[in-house]
This record gives sequence, C-alpha cells and structure tokens, in this order.
Amino acid sequence: MSDSKTPRALLAYKNEPFLNSPDARALRILSEYLEPLSHLRRQRIRDTIVFFGSARIHEDSPLGKYYKEARTLAAMVTTWAKTFRERTYRFVVCTGGGPGIMEAANRGASDARGKNIGLNIGLPFEQFPNPYITRELSFEFHYFFMRKFWFAYMSKALVVFPGGFGTMDELFEILTLAQTKKLAKKITIVLYGTEFWKEVVNFDALVKYGTISAADMNLFSFADTPEAALEILQRALTEQEEPPSEVEVPAISHSVRPDERAAQPDGSRGQS
Repeated sequence: MSDSKTPRALLAYKNEPFLNSPDARALRILSEYLEPLSHLRRQRIRDTIVFFGSARIHEDSPLGKYYKEARTLAAMVTTWAKTFRERTYRFVVCTGGGPGIMEAANRGASDARGKNIGLNIGLPFEQFPNPYITRELSFEFHYFFMRKFWFAYMSKALVVFPGGFGTMDELFEILTLAQTKKLAKKITIVLYGTEFWKEVVNFDALVKYGTISAADMNLFSFADTPEAALEILQRALTEQEEPPSEVEVPAISHSVRPDERAAQPDGSRGQS
C-alpha cells in the first residue's frame, strides 16, 4: 500500500484557470459589482455627479477650452459638495477615469482637495487611468455594462461635455433610463456646450418626426459656462435634497421594485 497522498485539488475561488474560463463569467461579472460596492461603502460615498466627455480633448487641443472648463466646474462642484456636513460624501465627482475631459474633471476635484472616482475600462487605445483619481476610488472594469451600472446607480446628476461614440453611448443610455423611468430617482442632465450639442444632435428633429415627445426635451438642460452649469446643478439637487443620513455608510445597495415606487414618492436612491 502506497504512503503517497493524493494531492488536494485547488479551492475553486483560488483556481485561476477556472476563474478566467467561460464557466466562471458570472463570477467575474458579480465581482465587478461587489468590489466597487465594498470600496464605495468603506469610503462612505453616498452619491455622485458624473462627468462624461471626449478622451481626445486636451488642454492644448482645438477644443481645449472644454478641458479647462470641465476642470473648473469639477472644482466648483467639489467645493460646493463640501458644504454638506454629513457622515457620508455627497455629490462626489465621478468620471470614466481616462484622459481628456475625464482627466480634467478628476483634476478639478483634486484641485479642490476632494474625493473623486474613476471608473476605468481596458481599451485598445486612449483609455488609461489618469493620475488625479483618488487612489482608493480608482476602479478597473472589463465589462462595459457593469461600468455603466455604476455610472447610473450612484449618480444624482450628469454633466456631458463634447465627445464621440463613447460619450454619446453613455448619454443616450442615461436619457433612455430616465425617459422610461427605469431609474428610481430623478437625475439632472446638463449638456455642456450648446453649439456643439445642437449641431451634433438634432433633438428638435426627433420631436418633429415623433420619435421622442416634446416633454422629453425637459430631461436635459444646456449650459455654456461653469457658473451656469453649477447653478443648474445646485438648483435641481437642492430641490430634491434628502434629509441627512443617520447611518455611517451610504445605503447604496438599496434597490426598488416597480411595485414599491408608489410608496416612495420622494424618489429613493438606486436603480431597480
């Protein structure tokens, strides 16, 4: 009889070949929900203001004024957010974590010495984490839809600077969620740069041809200066302001079913 022992199999959660296999895709998706959730709770982030915009707009590029104004606005938002003396952090600047407008917004929040979030994603070009993101709030995603979930789930407002396919994708996804009332909250959407947006997207034509309703035009506002954008944000977010939280951590895992909404007329946080 042999004295040799049969080697133990790897525990499933330590088995890298399995974790990287198609069979474990559901676990990888779940991890992109649970890991950010853990960090955001630990950092006591209650809600965010998301900045979208092109990765290709830099300080010295032809559209460089938008970089400077995104940086200015993010600093102004962060300074204002600090006036909410609570146990959790309110209206934290959040971006896609990359260069361009994303960098400008993270940089502005850093200028104002505030926490800020970067939801980065691996892409063949352009996308890499910028150096201004708060280290504990820098996340890396593989799945676009999980990254988009965190944009929508935590945000109370969205500021959209000029951008390309990615910016358009993110903007129209949020607009669709707001239009179809799939967000269990009111979200404020500011399109920054009226000339750009009215040239690039003919919203009036969508109304004319009946593909959206005239009321859908109320889902967003236009702004052309950091001061005007901040005024829109302050007015809208103050009107829907909730009472101070009594807990040490934000209730960001809360979810509301459609049949529960009638009992919550104030519009709870979160996405069902």
